[in-house]
Amino acid sequence: MEDPEMITQAIASNVRAQRAHRGLTLDALAARSGVSRGMLVQVEQGRTNPSVSTLTRIASALGVTVARLVEVSDVPVVRVVDKADVVTFDQGDVRARLLVGADMPMILELWDWRLAPGEHHDGDAHPPGTREMLTVLAGELTLTVYGKSYLIGEDDAVLFTADRPHVYANRGERDLRFVMVVAEPRETQEPA
Repeated sequence: MEDPEMITQAIASNVRAQRAHRGLTLDALAARSGVSRGMLVQVEQGRTNPSVSTLTRIASALGVTVARLVEVSDVPVVRVVDKADVVTFDQGDVRARLLVGADMPMILELWDWRLAPGEHHDGDAHPPGTREMLTVLAGELTLTVYGKSYLIGEDDAVLFTADRPHVYANRGERDLRFVMVVAEPRETQEPA
């Protein structure tokens, strides 16, 4: 597994580089992402380990994947990700592993999620046109999208529009595990 400090420094470097590439100030990125300027400073200086939600908002505002922000090295034409190199966001009884991601020609991310009984994760609205599809490997997922809940059982799958707030919850009595793909369209022009 990658060294957490190495990942924190990679995030810092990648956020700075992506922001500079787009000619954005910290204030402009804060306005676009909804992440405070102070938090962005901490991220860019490698002084914090940002949450999945924070990284998702920053990545979305920059038009890249979360995978691009946590990438430790350049991405070759064929990229095999060893299980030891998968980036894990561990938030107690909620654990998300970003297995692999790409940002051309569209933004794609493959995630492995685990939630203990009674736990949930609030997903922020992604940019317009974003879709998520997932399958439940173990347990039972309660997916709430735009205030309506859906029960997705083991071996069931779901596809939904993720450009609105959504919640993944484990209301069952056993651990929940699901694999999810996020597909987000690329902007046709560079952000101003």
